[in-house]
Amino acid sequence: MPSDSPHEIDELVKRHMSALRVFVRVRMGKELRAREESCDIVQSVAREVLQNGERFQFGGDQGFREWMFTTAHRKILNRLEHWRADKRSPRREADDQIPEELQSLGITPSQHASVREELRAIEAAFDTLTEEQREIVTMSRFLGMTHAAIAYRLGKTDVAVRKVLSRGLARLATALSQRDGELGS
Repeated sequence: MPSDSPHEIDELVKRHMSALRVFVRVRMGKELRAREESCDIVQSVAREVLQNGERFQFGGDQGFREWMFTTAHRKILNRLEHWRADKRSPRREADDQIPEELQSLGITPSQHASVREELRAIEAAFDTLTEEQREIVTMSRFLGMTHAAIAYRLGKTDVAVRKVLSRGLARLATALSQRDGELGS
């Protein structure tokens, strides 16, 4: 049965907005991050979800997250295809600007720089993953899907999903610890 009200969808979007921001950042990959800002894709996803809320067949909080993140994943793939097809030149907005959401929290420029550096490290670590590892890690850690649900969706065995997830998480940990080791040197 469709969702009861636009207000209900609005509340679900608000509840999952921070997770959506993280999901979009790590799923964009280096190539797309060089050409577009994640906040533009997040805004586009939120707008689409809100406009098409009547299509959502209420499957609870988890079902909504999956629907919203699937929409985000599709948008990311579409934008990547767009840039690859036209071979457009990359653009980046001024990196020194503090986003409004951080300004409202009283974040200082040095704190913003530190957060930006951490975010780049996480993005770089995700860039070391294979596409399969990235997909399974995000399904497991961002969507909260069980190994069995991921296996079913991807047409794999539960054991195969566990192995890919384990290797992906190990690769992330290695990439992040190497970075930390380089900073400590």
